[in-house]
Amino acid sequence: MTLTTEKRTPSRRAFIFVVGALMLLLAFLLAASASAQQDRTDKQHENVAVEDWTALSVNGLGWQPLPPMPGGTVERPEFTREFVRLQWRRGDPVDVFVVLPHGVRKPRVILYLYGFPNDQTRFTNDQWCKGAIEKGFAAVGFVSALTGERYRGRPIKEWFVSELQESLGTTTHDVQMILNYLEQRGDLNTERVGMYAQGSGASIAILAVSVDSRIAAVDLLNPWGDWPDWLKQSALVPENERPPFLRPEFLEKVAPLEPVRILPKLNTQFVRLQQVGEDAITPAAARERIAAALPSGAELLQSENWAAYRKTWEEKKLWNWIKEQLDRPPVRVSAQPGRSGVN
Repeated sequence: MTLTTEKRTPSRRAFIFVVGALMLLLAFLLAASASAQQDRTDKQHENVAVEDWTALSVNGLGWQPLPPMPGGTVERPEFTREFVRLQWRRGDPVDVFVVLPHGVRKPRVILYLYGFPNDQTRFTNDQWCKGAIEKGFAAVGFVSALTGERYRGRPIKEWFVSELQESLGTTTHDVQMILNYLEQRGDLNTERVGMYAQGSGASIAILAVSVDSRIAAVDLLNPWGDWPDWLKQSALVPENERPPFLRPEFLEKVAPLEPVRILPKLNTQFVRLQQVGEDAITPAAARERIAAALPSGAELLQSENWAAYRKTWEEKKLWNWIKEQLDRPPVRVSAQPGRSGVN
């Protein structure tokens, strides 16, 4: 028995050595493949023009998006929820949730952007999805740049407000690229799209609507804007960080991304502005300037506090407004400041 064991030991050791070598080789090949894929991605993006955050349109950027990466599908009795990862710039994939109502061929689309600091959690909530697909609409949710899951690889001192020009400009471009993707899918009606947005997301919606005629109706809750007043008084900005944001060079960078300047120019959409007086993030002076900048024909709904707003939300079923507008024939409103429907 001793002689037999001694003869087999070298063989066993040789086998273990060969297996180990093969595993190392496989790991090397996988790493090389991943590196080559990253190189291809980088080369695909390296010749793209530098992203200009002051130019609201993506025309001229020359982006060639990578193929969409499916991330999984969830089936429920009322809807199908798809998770898709899209990418058109290096190091910043955009995760998109597409919720499709059952029994509707080529449903119309409403985009949802809740703004800083919201993450993706809402879009994976079944109750939210059920409400969003009521009346046969598809719901498409995503988060803005430097927000939630998209805040990665940055020094902690860099955040949505400190990089306000980038945050707004990048996400305005994202809205258009997401619409391009939805259009190319072939299973959605993207001729007249709606967009519901809150906070910084509502500011981005204003910018995106001004350059993308596919967005025919926009519902804005407490948008940020009037940057000099907003940056000076917003409760979101820590006092110790505020001084640099009030310098002329910072204000000059965000001036082209000013919702107060762009709102009066919206002339092809249904627009509703909802404002809650209790909102400390957007100060009263900024809210007043944003409301005064609404184009003629836009609706304005103002509530003193969140309790009053929630009551109106339930009694008037405010969540259906954007869907009702998309059911109406297209209209063109005058690009002059004015407002209607004040409550």
